[in-house]
Amino acid sequence: MKFDIARSAGPWAQTATIARAAADAGISGMVFTETTQTPWMSVAAAAGAAPELDLATGIAVAFPTSPMVTALTAWELAGNTGGRFRLGLGTQVRAHIERRYSAEFDHPGPRLRDYVTAVRDCFAAFAGDRPLDHAGPFYRMNLLPPARTPEPHGHHIPIDISAVGPWMCRMAGEVADGVHVHPLHSAHYLHERLLPAVGEGCELAQRAVDSIDFIIPVFIVAGDTAAERAPLRRAALDQIAFYGTTRAFAFQFDDLGFTGLSAALHERLKRGDTDGMRDLVTEDVLDHFAVVGRWDEIADRLTDRYGGIAARIVCPLAEDSMQSDPDALGRWGEVARSLPH
Repeated sequence: MKFDIARSAGPWAQTATIARAAADAGISGMVFTETTQTPWMSVAAAAGAAPELDLATGIAVAFPTSPMVTALTAWELAGNTGGRFRLGLGTQVRAHIERRYSAEFDHPGPRLRDYVTAVRDCFAAFAGDRPLDHAGPFYRMNLLPPARTPEPHGHHIPIDISAVGPWMCRMAGEVADGVHVHPLHSAHYLHERLLPAVGEGCELAQRAVDSIDFIIPVFIVAGDTAAERAPLRRAALDQIAFYGTTRAFAFQFDDLGFTGLSAALHERLKRGDTDGMRDLVTEDVLDHFAVVGRWDEIADRLTDRYGGIAARIVCPLAEDSMQSDPDALGRWGEVARSLPH
């Protein structure tokens, strides 16, 4: 079980500094999320500063970009990192795809499935395994002259997808190398919802579930005292409350007996009552959706909850802690080294 830190956006120089410090601290890798900037240049900046890190997009938004452009970019990153790059893709939501990116969104699950197979067909053509000939329901590509074909480099590029609901989880089990689990998840969701659905997809594709890498972001609230934990606890509450407003996630709360919590969060969001949203996330809710403890407890608690499931744990709150405590990255490194490998 490897331990990565998440990075959303920031100057390349800062990304490079964090990457070098993370590698020195014993962190396994960095995962880059597409928010206010695309992840590609940040991946390159991190790779230049810390070539020993594993690097991944988690996730890059698929639909606004041609599968060929995504494949070329991933191929270049894999080649220049010695194969230490994973391509993570996701759909985003309709409003962003249509109104921010001005791209097509209809049938997002089947569209993403076709996107993944199109990128794979590009990789096969780049490697010289077969001519480019992809004819799917959404993407068609059959032209790749030798003068436009990148050089083979021999590295396999895993393709991971973000998946929450049963259809997407089954599809991931059929066609993906890994699953980016949503940060809003409980152990109940993993065991009762996600793993069975992914398993169904694997069965359809006649492959084992353990062929899938589960990349799991976890809200980790670490600190030796309540006061030390307080900033990360507040950040975790804010994130759980924000994600919980999405109606597609309501079933997770309902499964655990927190019926109506998503609707209540959404109502307070509409009123702009962020403090009220945070207040709705009780200690019981926090215990299901975060891992809380002293620094010397965190590795064991992560192992108890995710051992045998997670290939990689991703800490999305590490940057928050690093901003307030210069020594925090070293503590995260201790957690990384204490996990079973």
